Amino acid sequence: MKVLLLNGSPHEKGCTYTALSEVAAALEASGVTAEILWLGASPATGCLGCGGCRKTGLCVRKDVVNDIIPKLDDCDGLVVGSPVHYAAASGQITGVLDRLFYAASGKLRLKPGAAVVSARRGGTTAALDQLNKYFTINQMPVVSSRYWNMVHGNTPDEVRQDLEGMAIMRTLGRNMAWLIKSIAAGKAAGLEEPEAEPAVKTNFIR
Repeated sequence: MKVLLLNGSPHEKGCTYTALSEVAAALEASGVTAEILWLGASPATGCLGCGGCRKTGLCVRKDVVNDIIPKLDDCDGLVVGSPVHYAAASGQITGVLDRLFYAASGKLRLKPGAAVVSARRGGTTAALDQLNKYFTINQMPVVSSRYWNMVHGNTPDEVRQDLEGMAIMRTLGRNMAWLIKSIAAGKAAGLEEPEAEPAVKTNFIR
């Protein structure tokens, strides 16, 4: 069992990484392998809507998105982490997730997902709401913790001093591991996945 954690901060070992590391440690302690992948500091463009990924399964933009897509085959869960920029997720992770979910939604369906955000002070709930929408549009169970999945601090050391935030991260990791194991146990017992109903798109303007 494995969970992929995406670090959407421009700082590889900053506050977001500190929070994700606490989640990863709890996952590992629960017997689930965790891999943290930094998205890098180079700008990540948004989706062009060109449909090229429908032909190849990969994005036409040859960057970190195409590094992530193959990893999803071996992952049982996904955690996305971001700093809060103007009460929203970072442009880096937004650009990556827009293209990742468009190109590889089938690889993520029914796999547990969770979002983690880091802020000096405010804007966390708005950023969490934004990130959670990727999961809920894709039939992914959203993993929660004992409070909203956020940490506060302006440096990694300050984040580590957020004792409640660190406990939230650990609880999130344990909850994610439990849900992944529960899904695996259900499958082993013969429980089938819910039937995928054909998509019907109803436009508002006729």
